[in-house]
Amino acid sequence: MLTDPKLRAQVDSLWDKFWSGGLTNPLDAIEQFSYLLFLKRLDDAENTRERQAKRRSAAYVAKIPTEMRWSQWTKYEAAAALRHLKETIFPWFRTLGEAGSSFERYMANAECKLNKPSLLIEACKLIDQMEISQQNQDVQGDLYEYLLAKLNTAGRNGQFRTPRHIIRMMVQMIAPRPRERIGDLAAGTGGFLVNAYQYIHETHTSPTILEYDPEGLPHHLIGDLLTDEERRFMASPKFLRGFDNDSGMTMLRIGSMNLMLHGIESPQFFYTDTLSKAFSDERDYDVILMNPPFKGAVDKGDVSPTLPGDTTKSELLFVHLILRALDMGGRCAVIVPDGVLFGSSRAHVALRKRIIEENRLDGVVSMPSGVFKPYAGVSTAALFFTRGAQTDKIWFYDMAGDGFSLDDKRTPGAPNDIPDVVACWQRRGEAAFREDREKRIEALRAALAPLKAERLQLQAEINRLTFESVVAENGFTAENAENAALKNSAEKSAKNSAPSALSAVKAALTEAQAKLAELQAQIGPLQSELDQLTRQFWVTKERVKANKYDLSASRYRPLEGDEAWHESPQVTLERMARLEQVMAEEIRELKEML
Repeated sequence: MLTDPKLRAQVDSLWDKFWSGGLTNPLDAIEQFSYLLFLKRLDDAENTRERQAKRRSAAYVAKIPTEMRWSQWTKYEAAAALRHLKETIFPWFRTLGEAGSSFERYMANAECKLNKPSLLIEACKLIDQMEISQQNQDVQGDLYEYLLAKLNTAGRNGQFRTPRHIIRMMVQMIAPRPRERIGDLAAGTGGFLVNAYQYIHETHTSPTILEYDPEGLPHHLIGDLLTDEERRFMASPKFLRGFDNDSGMTMLRIGSMNLMLHGIESPQFFYTDTLSKAFSDERDYDVILMNPPFKGAVDKGDVSPTLPGDTTKSELLFVHLILRALDMGGRCAVIVPDGVLFGSSRAHVALRKRIIEENRLDGVVSMPSGVFKPYAGVSTAALFFTRGAQTDKIWFYDMAGDGFSLDDKRTPGAPNDIPDVVACWQRRGEAAFREDREKRIEALRAALAPLKAERLQLQAEINRLTFESVVAENGFTAENAENAALKNSAEKSAKNSAPSALSAVKAALTEAQAKLAELQAQIGPLQSELDQLTRQFWVTKERVKANKYDLSASRYRPLEGDEAWHESPQVTLERMARLEQVMAEEIRELKEML
């Protein structure tokens, strides 16, 4: 998700330059932009490796020839730079992938379609200004998503990226390890695979070397604590594997470049419709991380016979596929639309039953409906389960916010439950952690009870004073109500006393409203903390089973509704009678005037 307005403006400017420079096919513009960005980041990666070698006091051996480095050839005169790019860099560029890698396969036909030297130099200058290397994020995928949005194709057939912070949350919760086989069966631009690789390096880098930026993203991921055996496995084709059915190859190329840029020298990121008969992986993965497309029905005739034949809904079939692909004891984190959690069709119930009865459903994180805006407003959840284990009780978290507004703009700065989600998940097995939270919950309830009782009293008083102010404005106060039929001097005396009575009532009303505002300010933080603490909860397997395996967090979350203030019927009737007296008095006065 590209949220930086400056970066968005720079991408917009580059897009316009490509268009005016003759790249009228938008997909060509995306592809050429991706190639240039890749070359820039290759140079950045070389600089990073050099700094890391110095940090380890090791000799540094350059991986990129000097004449291929962005920092060198972009300084050439425009015509020479374009010629060098076409005749020298691209032929070298196509050979970077190791034999058998997806980079080797899909980049073999990569070509430079820029024909204007001035356009190349302008594009390179803009990419330099983006300072992408300083952002430590999957920018290439974010930019691809942003450019797709310009084509109005993002979101179509599920072609939109999972927000980076949601990916990082799921990776932290699944906690992949160096010797595990990790896969994504609908990988898009490879965000889950990149983050899994980074997480392993983060958890295997000395704490004295690691640094975290204000967003909590790690830097200097050198993996110095990895063993030689672990490094060898992480360099093998079995370590990270991704698949996508983008027949246009754009995402496959971007995904392969993305993995290469993050240190995976032989990316395994191939074109395959994993729901089809062509994909036969079974018990081949220890960890699967994914956000499958929710594109509705698939071609039933091409669906693998190993998957259930009673549904063509892709979101259901992908979960069945995950269970087939995971090895025994393998773990999964997968995003599903809310319909998977509570759908009442036979296929929906059968899937949930299979997850709970034949495997272990470890957790359900319910996410707010705006997480995937502007591309989709559907509510989603992340399921965490382990193949072949037994379900006893299920951990739930009902997330309210992810740190961004839940509208189409998705601006940062909103309340963020993700740190608490991860902390609760990581410590869910600790009795002391649960006890501390329960004690705090009880303490908050005890502190809130008298405040809420006082609030009810104030609401009753404000309601009374509001009514009194209305009748006082008509010179019909509680004190002179009994004498409403008096005439002449007595009546005039009552009317003369009305202004002072009205002032007193309004002053009391203002004071009560100020007290209520002050009370609300005391209740607010305590209530927010209580709401936060009760977002995580446990539900037994028996209770879920009794509800047709429904996994909706809202069904089970223990909510405590505040007592609402209601006036008693007797008082309401008395006030209606007084209002009738006011009306009768006004009618009498009108008759006298006539």
